[in-house]
This record gives sequence, structure tokens and C-alpha cells, in this order.
Amino acid sequence: MILNKTSWIALAILICGAAVNAQIPKKLPKKDIVKKNNIDTLKKKTEQDTVKKSSLKDYKILLKKAKTLDGIFKVHQIETDYYFEIPFKLMEKDFLLVNKISAVPMAINEAGVNKGMNYENKVVRFQLNKLAKTVWVKTIVPQVESPAGDAITQSVKDNFTGSVIETFKIEAYTPDSSAVVIKVNKVFDGTEKSFNDVFTNIGLGTSPKTALSAIEQMKSFPQNVVVRSLLSTSVTEGQNTIAISVAVTTNLLLLPEQPMKPRFADNRVGFFSTPRWYFSDRQQKMETRELITRWKLEPKAADRDRYLKGELVEPEKPIVFYVDPSTPKQWRPYIIDGIHDWQKAFEAAGFKNAIQAKLVTDTADFDGDDVRYSVVTYAASPKSNAMGPSVVDPRSGEILESDVIWWHNVMTSLQYWMRVQTGVIDTGARKNNFSAEQMGHAIRFVSSHEIGHTLGLKHNMGASFANPVDSLRSPAYTAKMGGTAPSIMDYARFNYVAQPEDKVQHITPQIGVYDKYAIAWGYRWLDTKDPREELELQKEWIAKHQNDPLYHYGEQQSALNVVDPRAQSEDLGDNAMKAGMYGLKNLQRLVPQIKDWAAEPGESYYQAGKLYMATIWQWNAYAEHVMANIGGYYLENPVAGDGKKAYTPVPKATQEEAMTYLKAQLFNLPQWLFNPELLSNTFAIKDTPLGPFEYGPYNLKREQQYGLMYSLVGDERLLRLLEMESIYGADKVYTAAQLLKTVRETAFKQTLNGRSLSLDERQTEQNYVDVLLVSTDKLMEKVNKKALQPVKNNLPELCDLTPRAFKEQPVTNLADLRNVYINSMTRTSDVAASKRGELLKILEILEKNKTKGDEATRNHHMDLILRIRQSLKIN
Repeated sequence: MILNKTSWIALAILICGAAVNAQIPKKLPKKDIVKKNNIDTLKKKTEQDTVKKSSLKDYKILLKKAKTLDGIFKVHQIETDYYFEIPFKLMEKDFLLVNKISAVPMAINEAGVNKGMNYENKVVRFQLNKLAKTVWVKTIVPQVESPAGDAITQSVKDNFTGSVIETFKIEAYTPDSSAVVIKVNKVFDGTEKSFNDVFTNIGLGTSPKTALSAIEQMKSFPQNVVVRSLLSTSVTEGQNTIAISVAVTTNLLLLPEQPMKPRFADNRVGFFSTPRWYFSDRQQKMETRELITRWKLEPKAADRDRYLKGELVEPEKPIVFYVDPSTPKQWRPYIIDGIHDWQKAFEAAGFKNAIQAKLVTDTADFDGDDVRYSVVTYAASPKSNAMGPSVVDPRSGEILESDVIWWHNVMTSLQYWMRVQTGVIDTGARKNNFSAEQMGHAIRFVSSHEIGHTLGLKHNMGASFANPVDSLRSPAYTAKMGGTAPSIMDYARFNYVAQPEDKVQHITPQIGVYDKYAIAWGYRWLDTKDPREELELQKEWIAKHQNDPLYHYGEQQSALNVVDPRAQSEDLGDNAMKAGMYGLKNLQRLVPQIKDWAAEPGESYYQAGKLYMATIWQWNAYAEHVMANIGGYYLENPVAGDGKKAYTPVPKATQEEAMTYLKAQLFNLPQWLFNPELLSNTFAIKDTPLGPFEYGPYNLKREQQYGLMYSLVGDERLLRLLEMESIYGADKVYTAAQLLKTVRETAFKQTLNGRSLSLDERQTEQNYVDVLLVSTDKLMEKVNKKALQPVKNNLPELCDLTPRAFKEQPVTNLADLRNVYINSMTRTSDVAASKRGELLKILEILEKNKTKGDEATRNHHMDLILRIRQSLKIN
């Protein structure tokens, strides 16, 4: 007989019933039956309690041999096992999980992964699950807010719940039943990746080897627990397997019970921000805001009346940065000066002594990875860069801790910039080794810039456009304004505009007018309860300066596709063509000096070759600054009533001026840049993983010219020109047709005149034809071939402090930069027709002149004819 589920249940009930009836006498008194049932119930409860207790351990026995640390919660260590004793009062509280790198091997040091880098933050909550005798850990995204009494608030809770990422078995209850003990090894020793997935986050994509990984140390403090672990993995490249061990430090930081009152962002002032969504019953749509990231600076309660009257007061809790004890002693004062330079900006916000720098006098209690400390971390690394990431409370935008990562080799970047940009006007910036004072002055500038990021400020690439070019040649103006731009958050490096005869002394960026204004806008304390109460006043602060270029904020753009020529990296002044010509004059003075400046007696010309490469790329930078005007738009963030336009094409005359510069500098590369005397001793040199590469001048000419030409007639640029033509008409703007015609007539000028061509002239024609052929082929590709992509990492964005001559790859996250989307279905636009039309016009020119000129010229023309015919499939 086969029994179904119902039959089995019925049979079980029947058997149990028979067993009970067999044990109870049929004539037992009713009161005895009740007594018997009570005894059975008590026995059953006793058995359940015994089972429950048997699954738990006695607190005192479990921790008899433990070493215990007191703090936000107790941390117990029994040999290699670690336990957290979490009080019930901390269940469901918000903790910020912060992971930092503490030590790295050479293999990833060279890739720019170093001590102090923060790679993974998330908000977590511990949740007690009594029934399962476990503690769950949930991660939440605290981006949503709604009023407690609104009906929609229940929906918000239901639709934005946390997700469980980890579970811990309860090992014991404390004797007073106020806390539970859980064993936490697995989330810190590499067994589980829920708390710390370092190898994915730094881009390796591997998992820790648990046998080679371990917890090194735990510490507990009043607001946080700090755990340091050594995690090991291996990476296979080709036939080689590389072992990699990374020390990481995880902080569990209790977030404030009451988040800081936020301040809403405005895209006319450059602050980093974190998103916030607001729901309420009164709305007709969800309110979306961005909260600026900033430190919690408030006047002391006793000083608030004085503060509101305009007196300078000290904040209740100042911002304090510690200088890493590993920092070389000669650079510490300059880094500290760079931090203290922000004092004057905070005075504009009403605070004195708001930001402080301290040396670490007691290293025994100092841990740079402890989020109680904000640290300028000095990294021994060949990387030439710096960065200033922050740990932020996402509920409010409050900066809880910041770090500046300072790579030792950043000084090489500073050295090349100063030599190339200001060496001809500053005798101290010429030799391979600068004086400590000269280098220290530059270190102070970088320190100030990076500290600006830790205060919440984004790059302001539009600041340098505020200065008239000729004013940068004025000693009085530069002394008054301080350096090269009204914001140190621009990439306005050193003053390459000033000429030797100008005697300009202030040639280094400094904290300026915009920086003081931005800090005041973001940090001035207002006695309000809700950030919405501050909005009108914030707008008034902006309106006071909305037409003053010194206060203009220009958002960073992709260096590969600049839309607004006013907001570029490493440019100076309000006219790129004029600034570029002054810069070229200084480069022309520099080239003959390269050997004397960079090659010491008895040494090789290696340093001279690298300085020469930096010089060529500086020439390239001036051309790119100029080119951005062609097809450029002036971008604004207008509000109703301010009279500004969001998109304004660069004036036609300015674009024509830019084209005149390029005709002289790009289509006829300057001979002085390829000095035969210099080239007899060294070619331009670039370091690579395979060693120094020496670039032949003919190759370098072709490479430089080709890259700039490709950008000049790039699809994005032509599409932007077409956009403005569609709005204003061809007679009022610089057009794509005008650009292509000018390029064609310039590149083929000698052929149109029927002359023999030099090697450089043939190169120009070859480059232009190839640019059109390649870009036209790409336009007509219907399906892009998939290529292997490098594993992305979740490390903070770097500042771009690598000179163009030595860059390996872009460091900016293009998704975070401002752009204008105009390239959908490019192959159906006029760009394809224009480029193919150009090729046909060039083919006609070549056919008419194919028998003219010397043999090299005729061969060159036939080669181009065959290439164009083959590409366009013309028989």
C-alpha cells in the first residue's frame, strides 16, 4: 500500500493517539488528568531549555582564557579566535564599515595601490535573531527619508529595506543578558568577503587564500573597532604566478545617533555630494537632493551669539590632520603650511583656528588607519601623484575623516612642470635637483590642493579663465591675486605665460578668492533646523557674485572631449591662443638649454631626454587648449531670472583665431622643437615597464600631429558644430564645413600649388588622409567588436598630477564629468557625409597633381590615391 502525505499525517495522529490512550487509565479522575498534563508541559519546557542551553556556551567558561579589550563593545581574543560582545542597545544602530589598505607588496605598489587608500565603505546594522540564535548583519543604503507621521513612511520602510550580508552564531549571552557574544573570524580572515572584498575592490578579481590569511590585531575604542588583517592571494599573468599579500584595516564606526544637519548642493559651487531622496504625503513627486560633503563645524554654544554678530570664533570641534611620521622631516613644515593655508578660507566662514596640523609625537597610540585620525600618509612608491579622499556619513554628507595620500615621487612631477613651465624665468627651477626651499614651495601648493578635496571641494577647472592673459605678466597683478588662478582647486600649474623680462615672482598656485567664497558658502553656520530654510540665503550668496568671473565654477570635463574651453586642465588665462604663444616663446628659449640643465658632467643624457619629452608634450598641451575652442560651448548652470544661457557657442571669431594658431603650429610643426644639436645627443625619452624608450623625431612628429589632427576633426567636435548650426544658422556660427575646408586647404597647400613636397609636408597629408579614412570606417561600423576590458577597481579617484609626457592612462572617471550628449547614431548624421565628401575632394586634388613634383612626391600622391579608392571602393 502506498500512502500519500495526508495518509501519513493521519497515520501519525492515530499512532500517537493510541500511545497516549494506552498510558492513561480510562477511569482516571478529571483533576488528576489536569495535574498530569501540567507535569507533561513543565517537563517539555525543561527539555526545550536544556536543548537551548546546550547549544550555547557559558559566558565565563567560554572567555575564561580570553584577553579582553573595552571599547564601543568588548573584543575578546582566545589565541587566534576573536569575539565581539555586542550589547543589545547597539542592535539596529548605524555603523559605517570602512576598509583601508595598510601595507602592500611591490607588485601592486607599482600600480599605485598604497597604504592609506580607502576602498570600500558601507553602512551596516547588527540585528538580533533570537529564534535562530544568530546575529544578522544588514547593509543599508541610507539615501531615503520621510516624516515619521506620514502614511507613505510605511511604504518607504517596505520598499527600501536592508539586505542581509552576514550571519553569526550566538556563542553566549552575558551573565546579565544585556549582550551577545559572536565569533567574527570569518569576516576578517578572508573566509567570507561580506565585510572586506579587497582583491575585487583593487581590481585583481581574486579571492583570499584562507590558509595564507589571518587576523593580525584588533583594537576597540569608544566609537569604533579597528581590525587589521593580512590577506593573501595569487595572480597569474601569462606563465607567471605572482603571490600578493595585502594588509588591510577595517573600521566599524558607530555613526552619530542624530545625523548632522545637511546642506543642499548647488551646481554653481563645486562641492562633492551624496544623494538624498525625500518622500512625504504632501508631495506630487519625490524630492531629490544632493547633500554637500563637509565637516561638522559649529560654534560653541556660548559663542553662537557672537558668531551670528560676525565675530570670529573657534569651532566646537576643529578639523585636525596628523602628518605621517614616515614623512621626510624636510617636507613636513611645507605640508603643514599647506594645511594651515586654509585658515584664511575658514575665516571667511566665521571660524578661526578651524583647521589644524599636528605631528605625531607618540607613535605607540597612533594608528593612521584608525578613523579617529585624519592623516597625510606618505607612501614610498614610484607613482607620481596625490589624492585626498574622505570618509563620509551618507545620511548627512558629514565628513568623518579624511586622508591625503602623498606619493613620494610626486616631486618628480613638480620638478618637470617647474622646469618646463617656469625654468626660463626662475633660475632655481633648472637643475635635476632643486633646493629644499624650491621644492618645498611646490609641495606646499600640492598639499593645499589635496586638503581642499578633503574639505569637500571639487576641481574648479574654470577658475584660471578669470585672469586676463596679459595680467599674468604683471608683477603687481599676480602679487595681488596670488599665483595663477583664483582657485587652487584648478589645475593651473605654474605661470608659463610670464616672460623673462616681466620679473614676475608669484608663479605658483595659491588659495584664492573662489576658495574662500566656496568654503564660506558651504561652512557658514546658520541657526536653522531644516536645510530647506537655508536655500534662499544660499542662492543670495551666489547671486552676489554671479557675474564676477573670479567666482565662476567650471566643472571638470573629460580631457578626451572638452566641451567648454574655459574649464580645461593646465591652461592659463582667458585666451588660449595668446597664452599658448607666450608659452611657445618660453619653450623656444628652453630647448637649447635642455642639455645644460639636465645633463650633469660625466652623466648620461637620460634626464635630458626625459626633459625633452616633457617639453614636447607641453607644446602639445598648448595646441589642445587652443583646439578646444573649435566646436566649443560655454556651459553654465543658469537659474530662472539670472539672464544666463546654458549653452553658448564659442564666438565665431574666437574659433577662427584658434584655427589660425593651429595652421601655424600643427600643420607646420615648429623646427625649433626638433633641434638637431639636441637630437645629436638624445632623443625624447619615456620610461616604460620594459625600460626607457627613445622616440625618434620623425616618429614623434607623426605621432603628435596625428593625435591632434584626429581630435580636430573628431566626430564629437563636428557634431557640436552641427548642433549650433542647426540652432543659429550657418552664417552666424563656425561650421563643420568651414573647419574641414580650412584643414584641407592648409594640409594640401603645396600640392594645390603643384610643388614638390618635403618629408614633413608629405607627413601632414598622409596623417590627414589617414585620420579621415580611419574615422570614416569607424563611423560605418554597425557592431562594435567586444574587447577584453581591464578589471575596474573601487579605489577613490586620483588627482591627475602626472605630466602629459609620462601618462599611461586617464585617471578620471568619465561618468562623473560634465558632458553634452550629441553622438547618438553618428553614422546617420552629416558627419559621415562630410568626411566622405572630404576624401572625394582630396582625391580630386591628388588626381590633378599626381604627375607633378619630384619622384617622392609622385609616389606619395599615388599611394594616397590608392588608399582613398580602396577605402571608398572606387574602381
